[in-house]
Amino acid sequence: MKVYQTNEIKNISLLGSKGSGKTTLAEAMLYECGVIKRRGSIEAKNTVSDYFPVEKEYGYSVFSTIFYAEFLNKKINVIDCPGADDFVGNAITALNVTDTGVIVVDAQYGVEVGTQNIFRTTASLNKPVIFAINQLDGEKADFDNTLEQMREIFGPKVVPIQYPLSCGPGFNAMIDVLLMKKYSWGPEGGVPTIEEIPAEEMDKAMELHKALVEAAAENDETLMEKFFEEEHLTEDEMREGIRKGLVDRSIYPVFCVSALKDMGVRRMMEFLGNVVPFVNDMPAPVDTAGDEVKPDSNGPLSIFMFKTTVEPHIGEVQYFKVMSGTLTAGVDLDNVTRGGKERMAQLFCVCGQIKTPVDKLCAGDIGASVKLKDVRTGNTLDEKGCDIQFDFIKYPAPKYIRAIRPVTESDAEKLSAILTRMHEEDPTWEIEMSKELKQTLLKGQGEFHLRTLKWRVENNDKLPILFEEPKIPYRETITKAARADYRHKKQSGGAGQFGEVHLIIEPYSEDAPLPDTYKFGNQEYKMSIRDTQEIPLQWGGKLVVHNCIVGGAIDARFIPAIVKGLMDRMEQGPLTGSYARDVRVCIYDGKMHPVDSNEISFRLAARNAFSEAFRNANPKVLEPVYDVDVMVPSDVMGDVMSDLQGRRAIIMGMSSENGFEKISAKVPLKEMASYSTALSSITGGRSSFTMKFSSYELVPGDVQDKLLKEYAATQTDD
Repeated sequence: MKVYQTNEIKNISLLGSKGSGKTTLAEAMLYECGVIKRRGSIEAKNTVSDYFPVEKEYGYSVFSTIFYAEFLNKKINVIDCPGADDFVGNAITALNVTDTGVIVVDAQYGVEVGTQNIFRTTASLNKPVIFAINQLDGEKADFDNTLEQMREIFGPKVVPIQYPLSCGPGFNAMIDVLLMKKYSWGPEGGVPTIEEIPAEEMDKAMELHKALVEAAAENDETLMEKFFEEEHLTEDEMREGIRKGLVDRSIYPVFCVSALKDMGVRRMMEFLGNVVPFVNDMPAPVDTAGDEVKPDSNGPLSIFMFKTTVEPHIGEVQYFKVMSGTLTAGVDLDNVTRGGKERMAQLFCVCGQIKTPVDKLCAGDIGASVKLKDVRTGNTLDEKGCDIQFDFIKYPAPKYIRAIRPVTESDAEKLSAILTRMHEEDPTWEIEMSKELKQTLLKGQGEFHLRTLKWRVENNDKLPILFEEPKIPYRETITKAARADYRHKKQSGGAGQFGEVHLIIEPYSEDAPLPDTYKFGNQEYKMSIRDTQEIPLQWGGKLVVHNCIVGGAIDARFIPAIVKGLMDRMEQGPLTGSYARDVRVCIYDGKMHPVDSNEISFRLAARNAFSEAFRNANPKVLEPVYDVDVMVPSDVMGDVMSDLQGRRAIIMGMSSENGFEKISAKVPLKEMASYSTALSSITGGRSSFTMKFSSYELVPGDVQDKLLKEYAATQTDD
């Protein structure tokens, strides 16, 4: 295989909503480039993209698939991404390591929520966009309506390169207004017949051609001057103008295809080969030091590992992009992220599960390696003396959480290893061993996302697992001051145990004055602070402890044990066993025994005194509340609003955004457990949402009473 230079390489992401036809389009692209001799189909389970068992089982893409084509003396690397919103991490990864996004739009359903989400990602990463309107042969296909939708949502930068002469099952011809030719196909698609534009279509074609010429000329002053003088550009000038427009996102070209019938695909590939920016046409990526790293084949060697898969008969396959320099097989590199050295013994160019050995890859190219010792997704590998590191991929926060455990407890360690491996394959699967909740939490983008992982664990790894409702990380606090004392006394033959602690607790806030005097009933308690400890809590808030002991009632050596006892109860609150927070404690009195007093005695005394005072301090349970933004079509907005209100949501605002309604709300985490499933059901899968932790807020009284009763029942059982 030829070694392609940086200025001969183009990297493209194939994107779009679920069901838009990306996998079928990828097959047609590979076929037209001569990479495969026969097109596979999803029904036959023999496509290049969907080759993992779970993808064949469910009939949808779970992982992004990398393939390449040698076309028009250029190398085009393509990453075909899953369309379901649950697998959005694949698209985010792909867009970060490629230079152009081809967004596939289903002509039958127009712009869907998934289309908008992907477009927003391309905008945040400043990546060029090309639209491919697919399934023009579908029963409900409507090109004009889809194009109008796209212009309403994405603006006037949407410029058609082609338009179909008819839509629906009879689709077999289109007008290309860049080349000003008519393309038509026989029933089997494939090689088109290219003819002059019919007279009856010439006015429409010329109008769209002028709009395209003007859009191309806007990106180059020389071209703009020529356009004003001649109202015409050559084909090469238009290509150059469109390329510059793609780079600065001032034009979004639109193509027409029927991937299933292989109509229009080769023409789109020609555009990708001739017009789409090369790697070195795009802005250089920035490393963790904030420096630009240009894709220079003669520069220092640095590669970024962006994807890991575990494949049958091979094991771990690591995919990388050569960020700088030229990578040769057998070279030793330093893992600057994790430390250690790696030998890149084998290099491959990849086409699905087919891996072609190569000796060399230049800056900007994408490849794979196997049998690396200690490399993880997101690592940077550099040649000796080079200190470049990348960390530019940012994934969305999880939206769906389940507790996970093996059916057989003895398999817990095995499950942990499997989950760690799967996180490497898809970083949006997050695993948390929660000490607080005493559960292993699996977090993802939706029920679909986690169900896929469950299928793989049970079918590929033969390990039965259970999903359970995750516990909620409540917090406990107090709202008024309270006093308590407790004597721990135990005698059992030899040396006994004795410790007595008197304390006052109250709510803590940053601006609260130091305690001076407390009054409970008819008795007044004066505080004389000798020492203060401020303990920031890992789970938020503080515990502040004032030592107000006078007259040596408790020896100073027992104060650390008393603080440990207080922390015991902060870690397991008296109400629900949840973490407590924001409490100030004054230890003002107590008693010791010259023989029986020891650390454990005072620790237990402090723990019990704190529990009693806490219960008398008008305690409250706090729950985590999240900021939730929901994007919904206007026709189901009322149903979505009603459902949110049933989840104790506080609606913060509503707005319109690109043809969809956006609802912003604050919702307790407890009510979001199955929201992704419910939202999909209500809207027919046409909506999406994001959620982000906001704050801890008081739970309603009836909810708190229920939580207290449930916890009391478990304590009784124990």
